[in-house]
Amino acid sequence: MNIHEYQGKSVLKKYGVRIQEGLVADTPDKAVEVARELSQQTGTKWYVVKSQIHAGGRGKGRIVGSEQRGVALAKSVEDVRTISNNILGKVLVTHQTGAEGKRVNKVLIAEDVYYPGPSEPKEYYLSILLDRGRNCNVIMASTEGGMDIEEVAERTPEKIIKEWIDPKVGLQPFQARKVAFALGLEGDAFKEMVKFISALYRAYAESDSSMFEINPVLKTSDNKILAVDAKVDLDDNALYRHPELAEMRDTNEEDPLEVEAGANNLNYVKLDGNVGCMVNGAGLAMATMDLIKLSGGEPANFLDVGGGANARTVEAGFRIILKDPNVKAILINIFGGIVRCDRVAAGVVEAYKAIGEIPVPIIVRLQGTNAEEGARIINESGLKVYSAIEFKEAAAKVSEVLAELGV
Repeated sequence: MNIHEYQGKSVLKKYGVRIQEGLVADTPDKAVEVARELSQQTGTKWYVVKSQIHAGGRGKGRIVGSEQRGVALAKSVEDVRTISNNILGKVLVTHQTGAEGKRVNKVLIAEDVYYPGPSEPKEYYLSILLDRGRNCNVIMASTEGGMDIEEVAERTPEKIIKEWIDPKVGLQPFQARKVAFALGLEGDAFKEMVKFISALYRAYAESDSSMFEINPVLKTSDNKILAVDAKVDLDDNALYRHPELAEMRDTNEEDPLEVEAGANNLNYVKLDGNVGCMVNGAGLAMATMDLIKLSGGEPANFLDVGGGANARTVEAGFRIILKDPNVKAILINIFGGIVRCDRVAAGVVEAYKAIGEIPVPIIVRLQGTNAEEGARIINESGLKVYSAIEFKEAAAKVSEVLAELGV
């Protein structure tokens, strides 16, 4: 589960990670109010107004219809009002949002941390994530903070520092020092970075996160180390242990169909194809998408209804798939192991009648317990539903349907 920058920073702060302080607002008036409050708390005279959306590249992104960027420096409270007014309620397009962009509903008013001092500020990159190849967490760091790390990795891979963490013992002090040394730090800045890395790793591990990405990590002009940004991805499967983190979910940032599917205990991911698919089991769903492509179509979605498919889940699946205007046909592929095929077939017929006339052809492939009985129920229903038992039959029917539609 992704969360906003301001929420991610609140998680970091809880574990003692130094952050760029800020307050969130959802109106220009509120932005002015929190800017004044922030000035009292930190003494800052300038402010950074940051769009809060679940996408990177906000500083380079632009608000649709204007030259306003998603992150901007305000040198006065009135600038805060003007910039917030230009951002809130508007659509921000970045390289990660796609051309459709994302609507900005909140802004973070943050303190200015690039103040003058005895040394020059310096930006670094730091992230923690799971390395599935090595079955352990890895700390990634670079002196090239503030840039797209993918570009750094491609052009100058030698500037990417990696430190793998043994899951049996966790992060060791020497490893935090090793990363700080590799970043070229010394003196107070070195000590601060060691503390920063140690606290960051603790926050990552204890919050059951999938990824922390801090870009940039800033060494201020007086050698403090702090998180200027925070991209936090929480492990959905561990949220039951962290109800306070689960409450941070912002469904406005998610695909409405995926939100609806989640509410019905369905696993759904929208794709760009023309054949909707409804399957029980993730592995079978992947095979079904391959089947659709081999038949000349393109999968319109990934939809796993789970092992307990019934009339309610099938109906919910139908309704979600049919909200995609690109869907020209639907393939239901069920293996009757936990659930009997005749029950699934009855559920398909019941769901079809509950929805009413479904405007696209439906192919139902049932295999497993009572598959023949399931096929009989489908064939005798009188509905515009085609049954199949073998994968070959389903593939042939998909090809036939697409040909009839001229796809």
